[in-house]
Formats: sequence, structure tokens, C-alpha cells
Amino acid sequence: MDFAIETHALLEGVPHGFFGSAGGAHQFGFGGPGDPADVRKLRAAAANAILPGGRLAAPHQVHSPDVVTVSQVWDDAAEGRPVADAVVTARPGIVLGIVTADCGPVLFADREAGVVGAAHAGWRGAVEGVIENTVAAMEALGARREAIAAVLGPTIAQASYEVDAPFRARFAAEDEGFFAPAPEREGVARWHFDLPGYILARLAAAGLSKIADLDRDTFSHLARYHSHRRATQARAADYGRQISMIALP
Repeated sequence: MDFAIETHALLEGVPHGFFGSAGGAHQFGFGGPGDPADVRKLRAAAANAILPGGRLAAPHQVHSPDVVTVSQVWDDAAEGRPVADAVVTARPGIVLGIVTADCGPVLFADREAGVVGAAHAGWRGAVEGVIENTVAAMEALGARREAIAAVLGPTIAQASYEVDAPFRARFAAEDEGFFAPAPEREGVARWHFDLPGYILARLAAAGLSKIADLDRDTFSHLARYHSHRRATQARAADYGRQISMIALP
């Protein structure tokens, strides 16, 4: 099966990949359109593309700060998976996965310690600490934060992410720099929120120095990525998800 997979040099030597939609042909989320059996088969094939023979451990995501430490995989089905928004492991053969459709997928690795992680960082999860919790969970497995590399995958860009005053009010005063004025609509003040910049800042504040951004805007690249916001604006009945994966070599 042909996949559209992007990797980053910062994670070189660690099996990983950020999967795109392949022109809309690939939809990796159980909550998205398509038969769950087909989604399951596609996810398994993607995990095998990252690590031949690897088994996928992907949680049921709910925009939380919660992390699951994976010692053995669970059944990759639409129902019954652990509820969390990040996963970490020190076990070879396990492929960690998280799905996104504008939120930030972050892949983590400490090669020397043999610990990897994957986090779904939307604005809510990032504000509530999913990044910091993922780093702490990796440290509990023996990782050192100064050795952890983290790469942010395809995420909605600031120019594509228009928000209102109630949204802005959820952030601290020191986060003002992540908001840029946008034209008023229907007489209501608007801003553009820099979600990638905010996630990168949280990674740095968590003590990580090996940080990179794939710099891909999910909203504007129609043929490459699914986008919740784009689907909502088009009044689509549903929207697809891409998946990001990492495993120990």
C-alpha cells in the first residue's frame, strides 16, 4: 500500500512518520468517515510501514492532558481503547500512534534511553499540560529531558486559525504574543492564533532543546491533509484524520 509519509532528520534512526491523506484516499480515524474495519486495516498497514511486524497502540483521544504508558498493545478497535491523548513506551515492537485533523501531532524520542512518545496537542490539551505530562511519563521510563527530541507534525497554521475573544480569554496574559489581529467579522473582534508556535513554546518551557516543526498547514494543503476547520467551513457531514506514528528500532 502506498502511503504519503513525511519524516524529520531530528528523529533519524527512530522509526517514525507523519501520514497524510494521500489526496483524501486515506482516513485513519475511527471517528471519521468509512467502515471501521477498513480504518483498522489501514492503521495496521501504516504501523507495518513504520516498523515491519509492529503493532499499533493508539488511544481514544478526548482533548485531555492524560498519558498512557504502553507495556502491551490493545485491540485497535473503534471501542474499548484507553482514553488519553498521549502514549509513551520503552518496549520494542510497539508502534505508538495519534490521529489529528488540525491539532498538533508531536513525536518524541530519547534514542539513548530507548523511550518514545506521541502526543495529540490541540489548544486545550496543550494548555492543560499534555506536552509536559508526556515528557514526565518518558522520564519515568528512563528518558532524560535534555536528550529528548520532539518534532511537531502537520498542524493548522496561524494564518488559517481564526478565533474569537472567548477563545483568547482561555489563555494567560503571557500568551498574548501567540495572537495576531484578524479582520472583524459581523462587527466582532477576531484574532489568528499561532497553535504551532504555542506548542513549540510549551516544548521549550518543558526543558526540551531538540525541537523541530515540520511546518505543514493542514488547512491550506487540501490534497495532503484532512482538516476539521476546512470541513466545518464547507459544512461537510464529517471529516477525516491523519495519523502520526513512532516506534523503537
